[in-house]
This record gives sequence, C-alpha cells and structure tokens, in this order.
Amino acid sequence: MSFRCLRILAFGTVLALPAIAFPAPESRPWPAIVAQAKGQTVYWNAWGGDERTNAFIAWSGDEVQRRYGVTLRHVKLTDTAEAVTRVVAEKSAGRDANGSVDLIWLNGPNFLAMKSQGLLHGPFSAALPNYVYVDTLHKRSNLIDFTVPVDGLAAPWRLAQLVFMYDSARLRPAELPKSAPELLAFARQHPRRVTHPSVRNFLGATFLKQALYDLVPDPAVLQQPATNASFDAVTAPLWAWYDQLRPTLWREGREFPESGPAQRQLMNDGAIDIHMSFDPAEAAVSIASQLLPATVRVFVMARGTIGNTSFVAIPYNAAHKEAAMVVANFLLEPATQARAQDPTWGGNLTVLDLAKVPAAQRALFAPRLGMPGLPSNAELGAVLLEPHPSWMTRITAAWERRYSR
Repeated sequence: MSFRCLRILAFGTVLALPAIAFPAPESRPWPAIVAQAKGQTVYWNAWGGDERTNAFIAWSGDEVQRRYGVTLRHVKLTDTAEAVTRVVAEKSAGRDANGSVDLIWLNGPNFLAMKSQGLLHGPFSAALPNYVYVDTLHKRSNLIDFTVPVDGLAAPWRLAQLVFMYDSARLRPAELPKSAPELLAFARQHPRRVTHPSVRNFLGATFLKQALYDLVPDPAVLQQPATNASFDAVTAPLWAWYDQLRPTLWREGREFPESGPAQRQLMNDGAIDIHMSFDPAEAAVSIASQLLPATVRVFVMARGTIGNTSFVAIPYNAAHKEAAMVVANFLLEPATQARAQDPTWGGNLTVLDLAKVPAAQRALFAPRLGMPGLPSNAELGAVLLEPHPSWMTRITAAWERRYSR
C-alpha cells in the first residue's frame, strides 16, 4: 500500500534546499494534549482508493470520537501530492496557522519534500505514549524513509513488504528460489513459468531492486544517491543476471503483465508459478475472494525483502495539532495495529516490535484461523530498506533502453 503514496512532488529541486531548523520537540504532558484535543476535528488527507483502508479509517474515526471526543474527517486523495501542494500554497500565501490539512498519510519523496521545505510540525512522535512499542531495531524503515531520516517528524502507521507467492499444489517449499541467483536457476528449470510486472510499474521496478540487493557486493551503496559512475558499476551484475533471465521468462521476456493484479491473473490461470506483491496479505485475501487457488502460499528471500513504512505527519500550520497527535497515537495502539493487520481490514504489517507488546495484546496478532495463505510476522523475515529513490529512476530508464526495443 505504501507505494501508492509515492508520487513525486518537485523531487528534483528539494535536494538542493538548505537544511531547515525545526522547533523544539513536543514536550507537553500527554494528558494536557488529550484535553486540548477534545472537540477538535482532524482533517486526515489520505489515499482513498482502497475500500478496506477506507473502512478502517472510518472505524478509527468512530473510536477516537468515542474515546477522546475527536472528530476524524477522511479527505480522500487520488495522489498524496495533492495535500502537499495545498500546504505549500498555504505557506506561500502566509497562512502559517489554521491550515486546512491536519494529518497526511505519506512517505518517500513527499515526506522528503515536506521535511526539506520546513512544512512539518514536530518532532512529535516520541511524545506519543504508544511510540514505545514501535520496532526501531528490526524495522529500520520506521526511522529511515527512503534513505531520509524521519527525525520524529512523522509517526509510523503501516508497513508494506515485498513477498512472493507460489502454488503449493505445484511446488514444494524446498524448490522455492530464495535469492536472485536461485531465481535464475529456477527459471531455467521451469522455462516460461516466471515473469514480473512491467518495470514501468512500481512492482516491476521493485523486483529489479530486490535482485540488485542480492547481486551487489555491498548493499550499503544503495542508500546513497546514484551517480553516473556508481550506477554503471553497481548495476553491471544486475544486467548480466537479467540478460540470462529474460529468455527464460513467460513469453520469452517480450511481454510483461502491466501490473500486480495482471500477474496474479496469470497465476490463477496456471500460466506462471510465482507471483509477487507488496501486500503480504494479498494471497489470503485473494484466496478468500477466489482470485487465487486455496493452495497458494507466501515466501520471501533468504536475506529479506524490500519494505517501506507509511507515516502520518502533521503540517507545520495544522489547525488541530493536538487532535492529530491523538489520532497518530491511536494508530499505534497494539489493538489498533492488530486490527489493521487483519486481512478483513487491510492486512497491513504492523510497525510494532511484538516483543515489546504486552502478552495479552500480542495474542491479537496471531494469524487468523481459516485464512490460508496468510503469513505470520516471523515468516516474513527481515525488511530491507528501500534504496535511494534515484536508483529506481535510473534502473527503470536503463531497463527501457536495454530491453524495450
């Protein structure tokens, strides 16, 4: 889900802006913040293209109203940059208070744009009582958003992670490829049974970034901006690998499904053996919706798979900062996170460290019975940080040059 919020707002100009001095961290006592929030209305600008997510936000609104006297209005966006642009326009007009946006669901270049231009309130996340449960050790994307330190200017909400799916009626777990070299060997043994979405699609580009993690000698280089010199050297093993993989792919790599759902349909039709998604619950939800066979299961790469965190941030000029913090804290409650992870409500990975969560609430995260294809948190393994955005841009362009003739 996170990737849907990755529309770029003036990304090319943001990096050149000077560092911004942020206010002192939020230090008011939490009871005082909650008291001031009562009666406020939070205008949460969030992507509105998924009905399960919309229903979850509506439920959250009912809960914060009942418990805190806070009204939550979901301002449904088709593009996160719409809200960012609104805040930019208000700043240009000198509207430094009583802004129209109280909370934004964002990550990636949009977070970078707002942080770089001093458009965010905070730091505030450490002031949220439920932030103590956040996993800051194993889920580094909760602290570093596409190589940009979050610095407490946004609170994590949900985590997406690349996963792979297979039909256990066709393949045994021991046959599954757990690295890029193993995937090449698998594709050679199962010709025309592997493909990936078009690299013009975020998921297809992520497939190549995932392979690069396995093929580059030192993945740390991916956390730095790509340059002409570094890109050619670092990606040379990727293109050597892909040159061998492409002829083994479905339709010999001459055609590709346009999206994740199109690839899922190929698996449902029995045309391919492996499907990928940025939603770990997709297999379970698709089985329940009869979009995939009941025997489909999830696996990940041995070293982990790329993931990213979605955040909620508060604009610097938000009219209702206290209520926005109450909502951000509610989203981090273990019971709220467990509900969000339930496929019925979205199937989103939790941003929490379950070892920090009290045992009684930890039990809420156990996989639901009767939901085949739903992986446990432990089965998803390590989450790899997204490379710097410049790598995806350049990889997509290089793939087009090499293979779109």
